[in-house]
Amino acid sequence: MPSLTNAGRSRGDGAHGVRARLIILQVLVLSLVITLFGRLWYLQIRQGDEYSKAAVSNNVRQVVTPAVRGAILDDQGRPLVANRTTLVVSASRTELLKQPDKGEAVLERLAKVLGMPAEDLKMKIRLCDAEVSQPCWNGSPYQPIPIMQGATTEQALAIMEHREDFPGITAEPTAVRAYPAPEGVNAAHTLGYLSPVTDEELAKQKEDGKNELQRSDQVGRSGLERTYDADLRGQAGVTGLSVDNVGRVTGTVSETPSIPGNHLVTSIDARIQAVAEQQLQEALLRARGTFDSGNTGRFFEGDSGAVVVMDVKTGRVVAMASAPTYDPNVWVGGISAKDYETLSSPEAGTPLMPRTIQGQFAPGSIFKVISTSAAAENGYSLKGNYPCPGSITVGGITFNNLEGSAYGDISLARALEVSCNTVFYGLSYDMWLKQGGLQGTHHPMVDMARAYGLGSVTGIDIPGEVPGRIVDQSVRRAEWEQNKATWCRNAEDPKLSAQQRLVNHENCIDGWQFRAGDAVNFAIGQGETLVTPLQMARVYAAVANGGTLYEPTIGKAVVAPDGRVVREIQPEVSGKLPISPQTLAYLKTALQGVSVNGTAAGVFGGTWPMDKLPIGAKTGTGSVQNKQSTSWFATFGGPTDGPQYAVVMMVSQGGTGSGTSGPSVRKIYEALYGVDEQGNIDPARAMLPSPPAALPAIDADSSAAAPVASYTFEPPFAPAPSGGATAVAYEAPGALPPDRVPYRGGRFV
Repeated sequence: MPSLTNAGRSRGDGAHGVRARLIILQVLVLSLVITLFGRLWYLQIRQGDEYSKAAVSNNVRQVVTPAVRGAILDDQGRPLVANRTTLVVSASRTELLKQPDKGEAVLERLAKVLGMPAEDLKMKIRLCDAEVSQPCWNGSPYQPIPIMQGATTEQALAIMEHREDFPGITAEPTAVRAYPAPEGVNAAHTLGYLSPVTDEELAKQKEDGKNELQRSDQVGRSGLERTYDADLRGQAGVTGLSVDNVGRVTGTVSETPSIPGNHLVTSIDARIQAVAEQQLQEALLRARGTFDSGNTGRFFEGDSGAVVVMDVKTGRVVAMASAPTYDPNVWVGGISAKDYETLSSPEAGTPLMPRTIQGQFAPGSIFKVISTSAAAENGYSLKGNYPCPGSITVGGITFNNLEGSAYGDISLARALEVSCNTVFYGLSYDMWLKQGGLQGTHHPMVDMARAYGLGSVTGIDIPGEVPGRIVDQSVRRAEWEQNKATWCRNAEDPKLSAQQRLVNHENCIDGWQFRAGDAVNFAIGQGETLVTPLQMARVYAAVANGGTLYEPTIGKAVVAPDGRVVREIQPEVSGKLPISPQTLAYLKTALQGVSVNGTAAGVFGGTWPMDKLPIGAKTGTGSVQNKQSTSWFATFGGPTDGPQYAVVMMVSQGGTGSGTSGPSVRKIYEALYGVDEQGNIDPARAMLPSPPAALPAIDADSSAAAPVASYTFEPPFAPAPSGGATAVAYEAPGALPPDRVPYRGGRFV
């Protein structure tokens, strides 16, 4: 039996333990209370303002009002791209979701009025996210979502006169992008297009600490729309709406009005642009009507082409067209997947490709101005004569003149007139030998080509330009080092033919060499030489203006909506030709001789007023492996006191320069200077004897959404094709009737 002493001790120990546990519990409770009050102080006092702002922002929704985008104007102020007012049917998700059936019945009724499937409407008002693809809405869910542009007046009245049947649906006039086609202009590749801002762009600007783009913005993706996007876009307005805990709007918290974008005045002249586009199409049709008796034994395909009209005194582009092309209005409101696939399709001729700056072609004989420059600046006399046999053999390979023609010993000027290949073959081969042959490190003609700007982008103010291709010893060695392993491996590949293995074996062993044949081909713009039409326009502009290489520009000035000039875009000189004034004068005279006594005489000889408007020209026929030849016609011309314009046209698989491109280039000059087919000059018919020096006056009261003005112009439009073409809806007064729709490209899209 335990003692009383032990029992008392046990009761004492138990009481002590209880007190200890109570003390620990009190400390824990006190700690929790202190922690709670500390956290409350931190949240309400230390960061109270921040969380107050967050709470407010959770109850405020932003509605964005897009800014009116600035217009793109030609040199006279005619709108090439503007905004037109159209009836847009929009749906409010907030109002639709208030309906018992979440707006299902409303959309069903609306679909019948608009004549489209209800399912399409439902898809358009979905909110875009990572798992929802177009069509969907990537803007704020609290602002009206456009579901149809270009609604008819009857459709709008059916909606607005029966509002009780269409809660949350509106039909209102809205400004949308428009390509009004003044004078029938297309200019799709130059103007560019818009598309909605992407999540990546919004995330990028957030990282950069900027707030320039809103989710509802349209952003320039190509052409002038992209280069001058920041000038044209303006600044969207933002309205803050307060909402309750179920998302219902209870009031307006803040409102920032939108700021319209600036206008862009360009150097493009709408009338000359229309003529250039139409004459390019005429050249394509001319090619398709010409039989290729020399090579393929069928009609030329004339599958694509390009033309550039440049002011030689500034480098500004007056007109620039590419074919095939497309109706730029196809982008308005969002392009369909089917249309985009067609515009990107090689089978359709890849209408999206701007061949003026991305098309790379062998220049053929229009390159000979560069070869002549190199000869003159490397000790070959401009007063001397050089042999022009029917053919020349170099390295065991025979290189022929066209049709084997021989002219004996002739001057360089005469060699340009008759386009004697063998003169330039001989000069280039001689230079190659003097530079050390296979051991040489450079070639004077290659150096001169680079001095003319070939092998590099011109720097024009539209994106996507390619540099072309100029090959010399350094390029050849760099490519050999990069590809040697592949060539050597393919030389032993039994799956390849004997010929293929032989070529790979030769490239494996000495593919770094710049051979005599390379030099000979280079002299006449063949071999691996590739250029763009814009590059060659700049080459001939530099010859015409005394040796200045300008950075081509289309933008001329940025002008505010009120008519104030924000900034002028001045021409920039990118280089000077390393050529003496004597050589340049010789080239100008020689090229004018081509128009009178040479390969361009059939275009200008006899019926052109050379005494008043001398034209320098060079024809070119570029050979292409496994294809028909490329037609080139390069020119400069203007008054006797100095050339004003360079005009260059190219037609892929088009045959000869004089036969296909030449007549169309002449038509462009006729339009510029008011010359008729007999060579008579009528100043009243001249569209642009010289580019305007002053900027056009822009009415401060006019808006970019104003109706398109009417301009009188009668180019030789071709009849509309009998199918497969997209008829362009001209909105300008005096538009072309349906049976006079101009062609839109080499293959009709």
